[in-house]
Amino acid sequence: MFKHRTNLPLLAAIVVGAGLVAAQAAHAQETLTQRVQDEKSMHLPARGLSMAQVEKAYGEPLRKLSPRGGDSSRHPTINRWEYSNFIVYFENTHVIHSVLNTPAGNNRNPAAVN
Repeated sequence: MFKHRTNLPLLAAIVVGAGLVAAQAAHAQETLTQRVQDEKSMHLPARGLSMAQVEKAYGEPLRKLSPRGGDSSRHPTINRWEYSNFIVYFENTHVIHSVLNTPAGNNRNPAAVN
């Protein structure tokens, strides 16, 4: 007769690993939720503002990153301006999105993004 043997150390490692993954996922969700709340409470450049309006209201950015895209109408030119606390994304010359420049957003080095 065949006896079933349980490998308890392996089973325990799987259970602990699954618990760690669940805890990391919960932390990531909490971090994302906090980031969204932080962005809402800050006065970030609003969608639709022109580059000139952003520069007038927020001053000269720390860096104007190299434009991306622009090779077709389906891929418009995207410009990124970096300020000390946030990054502004422009489609052609108008704001499409502004995000906090935080580790939670993985925006520590936006110039490295290809």
